[in-house]
Amino acid sequence: MPDSLSSLQISLAGIGGLTLVGVVIYNHWMSRKNAPRQADPQTEPLPEQALGLGVSEPLEPVLTDDFANLPQPERKARLDGLIDVIAMVEVDQPVSGDAALAALPSTRRVGTKPFNVEGCSQLNGEWEPLLPGRRYTAFQAGVQMANRMGALNEIEFSEFVVKTQAFADAVNGTATFGEMLEQVARARELDQFASDHDAQLSFTLCARAAAWSPGYIQQHAGRLGFVPGAMPGRMVLPSGVQGLAPVLSLTFDTHAAMADDPTLSAIREFSLSLDLPQIAREDQAFERLRQSASRLAKDMDAWVTDGAGQVLGDEVLDQIAADLGHLYDALDQRELSAGSLQARRLFS
Repeated sequence: MPDSLSSLQISLAGIGGLTLVGVVIYNHWMSRKNAPRQADPQTEPLPEQALGLGVSEPLEPVLTDDFANLPQPERKARLDGLIDVIAMVEVDQPVSGDAALAALPSTRRVGTKPFNVEGCSQLNGEWEPLLPGRRYTAFQAGVQMANRMGALNEIEFSEFVVKTQAFADAVNGTATFGEMLEQVARARELDQFASDHDAQLSFTLCARAAAWSPGYIQQHAGRLGFVPGAMPGRMVLPSGVQGLAPVLSLTFDTHAAMADDPTLSAIREFSLSLDLPQIAREDQAFERLRQSASRLAKDMDAWVTDGAGQVLGDEVLDQIAADLGHLYDALDQRELSAGSLQARRLFS
């Protein structure tokens, strides 16, 4: 019996050892299988867009960046009767730009709306933002009637009157205002139009199997021309024109991007989005969104979904494209074409 028991114990110990080894191997395999995918260690060239900017580590364009190689957006007077309530300020004699700038209020907002003053240049008779060293024969003050925060209301209109009158008094001018209820009604109508024709689209790419590391996402997006954004977890496909909004944005978990060791961060989804009224129709933002999502989904083994888990097929995407075509048409008819200065201000 002792010899048999000893043999049985040895056999069980052997089986136990094999089982333990099997568990260790299985756990190691599962760990490797479920570990976030990492970026290819080989160095890849920067996207052509980044190279055009003349920087080695491209970042989302900001006002302080030097983008001399990019075309400039068309510069026009900011105030426009389509989207602004405008008050005229007449003066008896030309006023220097320095004096006019000194007379501006400390804040250039009225409630949640931008407030601006322009001068009629004595040199060429055109309206322009106030500049030192110029002389102006008249002024116009304006407040935006609507933005994504809502329509101009009676309280904001009254604040606009107070700020404009204070400016007029400081330059020895006389201000003329429209009737408040009429202007507020215009603002509400514009706000309703904007609400009915706004479009901020977003696709969510979800991992089918293994999760991704931040570097893995950045590497694949970089191949499509995306560059690092100003915030962790954000990349953008820049516009070809300096100062304009990016054509597309890509965002993923900020905490994962800021982790002490991002290679250990496991990300299972990220979003691709566009702000349609901010992008000109000819830039084909939705087509580029669709193509980018399809390419990334293929290369990264992901589903393209609506963010609620519903997979988006070609039929749904075709319908979205058709609907957006109607939206572009409506904006054009209202003289608020997508990507125009007026549209960028209204849908902000």
